[in-house]
This record gives sequence, structure tokens and C-alpha cells, in this order.
Amino acid sequence: MIKFLYKKALKPLLFKTDPEFIHDAFVNLGEVAGKVGAGRAMLSSMYGFKGPDISKTVDGITYKSPVGLAAGFDYNGKLAHVLDCLAFGADEIGSVTARPCEGNAKPRLQRMIKSQSLVVYKGLRNQGVDKIIERLKGIKKPEGFVWGISIAKTNDEGGSTLEGGIADYHYSLKRLAEENIGDFYTINISCPNVHGGENFAEPERLRKLLEKLTAVKHAKPMYVKMPINTEWKEFNSLLMVLDEFNIHGVVIGNLNKNYEDAVYPEEAPKEYRGGLSGKTCFHLSNELIRQTKQHWGSRFTIIGCGGILTVSDAMVKLEAGADLLQLITGMIFEGPHLMKDICEAYAVRVKHKRGEGILVP
Repeated sequence: MIKFLYKKALKPLLFKTDPEFIHDAFVNLGEVAGKVGAGRAMLSSMYGFKGPDISKTVDGITYKSPVGLAAGFDYNGKLAHVLDCLAFGADEIGSVTARPCEGNAKPRLQRMIKSQSLVVYKGLRNQGVDKIIERLKGIKKPEGFVWGISIAKTNDEGGSTLEGGIADYHYSLKRLAEENIGDFYTINISCPNVHGGENFAEPERLRKLLEKLTAVKHAKPMYVKMPINTEWKEFNSLLMVLDEFNIHGVVIGNLNKNYEDAVYPEEAPKEYRGGLSGKTCFHLSNELIRQTKQHWGSRFTIIGCGGILTVSDAMVKLEAGADLLQLITGMIFEGPHLMKDICEAYAVRVKHKRGEGILVP
């Protein structure tokens, strides 16, 4: 009934309204609901996973659910105390930047309904690492819930140069480490539509960035969010740099920058202004996950992100080699019950594979 009401009643109304307005409204609503016991109880009763133990330990962190909220939705950390009620195991907060950033000019979000995609042009909109740290310090973290922090360079002239970008990332990571905020850190090198472009998604520049960042002392796993519009040879050259610096894993991956991959091209913008999320990322992400797993085995933790709109999509990501999952667009298009449905299917998968004596990836 909950699924039916969302898809047949609520979603048609929501999709008639500006998507950024809806995003902000739901973030504000969730922030308030998470602070009230009755609000948490109501959300948990509707969307919480109540099945068998499906917890999984990855890089020393135990996740109660394999599904995380990808960076780009809770970019100010306002939902870090409530997402566990929606069957999420983790919230990747951010991307956070050294300085507050208003992001790009509106419209920053557009729906491509037939293509099951969003055109995302946020431009790393966030309140800055220092304010987000203060917010997270004031939140009671749910027991067993995981906070990841995605770090990027500020979308301004100061972050556009090689030296300025490195200093920007370094400041944010240093501040997070000093305050001991976050269970893991993700370095976002692949955000489109920012000053200076993706100037760290290239081996030598990435090496210079990691030389600086790996000097910051902390004991948290470090991941890198990878581009997906990249041929395997180029992608693997980035992985080789990550291996040099003992980076724990990768998020595969970020937005699709090729509008020609839209399922219904007439929905795509006429000129490049933002990356595509959702279904347009599915096959690109899956192929890079498969190749990373085949080439590197268990060397890198793989967090599969891009195009998870159904339970079946999630299972395909896991079979390709993902250790954990992240999503945003599927929750918007399918509804907030999706994470619970994935957890239920994952529980069946775990039971089946453990019965066969197989270590569940």
C-alpha cells in the first residue's frame, strides 16, 4: 500500500513541482522528524528493515545495511540522524568543501522522467566544512549507523588551480580529522561543472593531491569517487595511483557526462550543463566495477553507485563485484521503500550463499 500510494498518488504531485524545492522540503522535514521520537518511530515502522541480521564489516566498519545514501543529497549533514530509519546503513555527507559554496546558477536539478534520470548541476553547493562539522558534533549519531564524509574542492576561483585545489581538499580533511568526525572519507575527484574542471582525475595531478592528503594523520578508511566516462586503460591508471598511496577503495562512480546516453535523448538538455544521474549511469558503472574486480581482486573495496532503481539493479551491482551500494535517484523515482526492499532481497542472498558456504561479497 505504501508503494502504491507513493507511485500513484504522491509522486505525480511531487514531479509537478520544482525538484530542488522538493529536495529542500524533504531534507527540512526529515531533519525535524529525526529529532522527535515519534517521527523516528513512524518512519521506522513504514520504511525500516526488520529482517534478519545482514550486517557486514568492510575496512573495519560494520554496516547494518549494505545500502548507503550517496553524496550529493545530504550535502549539509542535516539527515545524518534519521536515515537509519529508512533502512540505510550509511550516509555519505557532502561533498563538503573548505569554504561555503552557493553552487551553480539555477536550475540546479532537472528531471528526465522517461530516462529515469536527473540532470544534476549543483556545483558542490554546501555550507562549508567548518559549519558542517559543528552541525554533526551537535547530532546524536544513531547506534550502528555509519557516517562517511565526501570531500571536494570549493567551486570558486580559489579552488580552480592545482595548488588551490590541493590546499582546499587538505583543509577539509585536516579539519575533519582534527575533530574526529566521520567513519570514512571519500575524495571526490570527479564532480563535473566546477571551476577548473575535474583537474584531479588525471594520474599526475591525482598523485600530487594524494601526496598531500595522505600526510594528514587519521585512522579512517579513505576512498576515491571515480569518473565513469573513462576508458578502462585511463581508469586503471588512476587505480594504480590509488594503490601507490594505499587508498582503501573506490566509489564507482559519479555522474554520466554524455547526454547521448540518455534513454530518451529528447529529454536531455541541448547543451552540456550538469551530469546525468540514475539509469544513464547503470551500465557504465557496472562495467567499471566488473573490470576493477577482475583486475584487482580484493585489493580495493568497491562501493557501487549509479542507476540503482530496483532491487534487481542492486543485485546486479553486487554480482559485478560491489561490496556496498549507494543510491539517490532510485529513492526519488521509486520511493523511500526501495532501501528496505533491497535489504530484504540481500537477506535472501546472504542466507542462500552462506548455506552454500560462500563468503558473501
